Amino acid sequence: MMEQQTLTDAQQQFVEQFALAWETIAYGRMEGRVMGLFMIVDRPYLASSEISQMLNASAGAVSMATRKLIMAGFIHRHVVPGDRQHHFAVEEDVWGGFLRSERGYIQRLTAVMDTAEEVLSGDAAGPRRRITHAQNYLNWIDQQHTKLLADWNAYRDAHDPEKPHG
Repeated sequence: MMEQQTLTDAQQQFVEQFALAWETIAYGRMEGRVMGLFMIVDRPYLASSEISQMLNASAGAVSMATRKLIMAGFIHRHVVPGDRQHHFAVEEDVWGGFLRSERGYIQRLTAVMDTAEEVLSGDAAGPRRRITHAQNYLNWIDQQHTKLLADWNAYRDAHDPEKPHG
């Protein structure tokens, strides 16, 4: 197991500010605290007990937050041979992961909207118009996300300080 780490006051402040900003995009504050921690801790992975200790959070809160972050594609489980604890590592490109996660949400919502016609009764002109607008918007935004993710990958790679640029 790796050595326990304590956050400085400035690091704790960063984690909390990150969590408040993260919360505004419809994720929970605890997920934001975990992500904020991963953004500033220079470790390849953290055990759930280390996350709990560093954030002064309960094991249950960390478990719920890490589960949600895994489902969203921001972090992943990391196996340490011989250690029964749960370990997690952050994705190297958190922001590209954010875009990929958003695309997944859009695709799931599109699938739901594609079934909406079945639940409408009679003329229902207003609901049909709203559903059509939603379907058109979701198709458009999905296309934009495809382009945005490709553009982000190119921008990220062009500005990566660890890659030689000729």
